[in-house]
Amino acid sequence: MAFVMSVLAVNGQADTTHTRMSSKQTTIKVADLPHAITESIAKTYPGYTVKEATTELENNALNYFVVVTNATTTETLVYDKDGKFLKKLGKKDE
Repeated sequence: MAFVMSVLAVNGQADTTHTRMSSKQTTIKVADLPHAITESIAKTYPGYTVKEATTELENNALNYFVVVTNATTTETLVYDKDGKFLKKLGKKDE
């Protein structure tokens, strides 16, 4: 019974996190990304293309979430409103 409860708790946490992120994000056109972000991606991720981009406003801070891909890898990069790189969310090998 304890095992079942822990599985339910973990699944519930994962669903809440996904819902929280998707409800606050707004899809934007790749062409509307700030120049500083596209410049940073071109320099740091040569051979990658921008697949999609979203913005998220949280605690009065605007962040950009940019999904970049190459032939085998997808990365999600996070930048602030000024185009400063903040973090990489994850790597997904296809």
